[in-house]
Amino acid sequence: MAYLYDKLKKYSESDYYGFHMPGHKRNGEVTGADLPYKIDITEIDGFDDLHHAKRLLKEAQERAARVYHADETHFLVNGSTVGILSSVLGCTRPGDTVLMARNCHKSVYNAVYINDLRPVYIYPEATGEGPVRRIEELLDKHPQVKAVIITSPSYDGVVSDVGAIAGLAHSHGVPLILDEAHGAHFGFHPYFPQNGNDLGADLVIHSLHKTLPSLTQTALLHINGGLADRRSVRRYLHMLQSSSPSYVLMASIDECIRFLENQGNDMLDRYVKLLDGARKKLKLMKHLRLFEPEIYDRSKILIDTSHAGIAHNKEMIKYTGKQLSDELKGEYHLQMEMAAPDYVIAMTGPGDSEEGMERLVSALFQIDGKLAKYRKCESDHALTYVSENVIHEEKGREEGCVSWENEQVYSIREIDKFTNKTKHIPYAESEGAVALEYAYVYPPGIPLVVPGERISERTAIRMRDYEEQGFEIEGTQIRGKIEVMENG
Repeated sequence: MAYLYDKLKKYSESDYYGFHMPGHKRNGEVTGADLPYKIDITEIDGFDDLHHAKRLLKEAQERAARVYHADETHFLVNGSTVGILSSVLGCTRPGDTVLMARNCHKSVYNAVYINDLRPVYIYPEATGEGPVRRIEELLDKHPQVKAVIITSPSYDGVVSDVGAIAGLAHSHGVPLILDEAHGAHFGFHPYFPQNGNDLGADLVIHSLHKTLPSLTQTALLHINGGLADRRSVRRYLHMLQSSSPSYVLMASIDECIRFLENQGNDMLDRYVKLLDGARKKLKLMKHLRLFEPEIYDRSKILIDTSHAGIAHNKEMIKYTGKQLSDELKGEYHLQMEMAAPDYVIAMTGPGDSEEGMERLVSALFQIDGKLAKYRKCESDHALTYVSENVIHEEKGREEGCVSWENEQVYSIREIDKFTNKTKHIPYAESEGAVALEYAYVYPPGIPLVVPGERISERTAIRMRDYEEQGFEIEGTQIRGKIEVMENG
């Protein structure tokens, strides 16, 4: 069985001299940097071509499909973004309607813009009887929908009932596009949920680099069943993915698949034992809290700060996720994946060491020991802000998607015609205005505001609070302000 890395390594040790790209000529002495120049090649004889794979890369992708239980799998060297774009564009035509979760990644919104799609949103707050029931209602109400698009797990690890949603989509004759970027490890150990390929999703996108041992920017696109337009998806993939894909990145993908196939069970057993031990210890904290919803991805450690406070000028003030993240980084040299107003996310993976996990647990217990219990009371005027979406509400509404009250006035493409009638206003003053640009905190990259939406009071407050708490809002041209219609 041939693996790409083995062949690259053998080639790097041979006497072949290349009069072809790349310009470093596999000579690391040119820059002196410790980079993998020796195995960085272009499409030369014997190494196949990702865009016309017939041998080595074709076999590697077929191996990945087998390991992930998919009908068809494609290597992605432009990250999950290119897989999401290709999936959405390949399953729709300009002007089509799609049913999509409001907490989708910004790349889904970019696909909506490119194809001028009409999104019907699955709003987190509108799920009193569960998201599956709401999706069924929306599919019945909008028979013109061409695809259903969801994110599971969410950035915070919330897992949807993918099997049930896939069944609903199929009963209406449309494919389910599943952004499972954060769930590349799903299905390989009973400690974690099943992956989307086994649950009936038609297109599944996995970011290998997020939770598995693979280089940044590596991902997979899986295609299943007969509802997705495979030819169209492949066509967009060829258009949007680099015409000079990195063999270093592709070798990383192939090695990750080899790991899952040959060593995955043993390595994941060790990882799960380490992770579960840490989680059990963290449940004993008194002021910080380990957040564990009913169905979630346990690889993500979410630490809730919404019930913690610190003494300040003889009063008690709220201890924020941003403060916890800063303290972990500044005093303990532990870099978190994300900080939010009421929590932090520590992402774990098979590459975590026992020492690293112990450092995290120890640091959190030390911080927990210093915190005084925060109890909100009507006479407490020390708070500089009060979040309406503490972690328990945010997680129930899927990772802090606070813009469910925004009204969609124009499509994302329609706002292009208003570019000469705009103004920039502070976030705090934006209530009621129609946005002409995105506003989001990255990570996770989920829009608080989408172009064409009338900004709700809650969203305006939320943007203001994010700014005051030290979070940087991206997507806007001018820091602290958002572009809106002049007479919206």
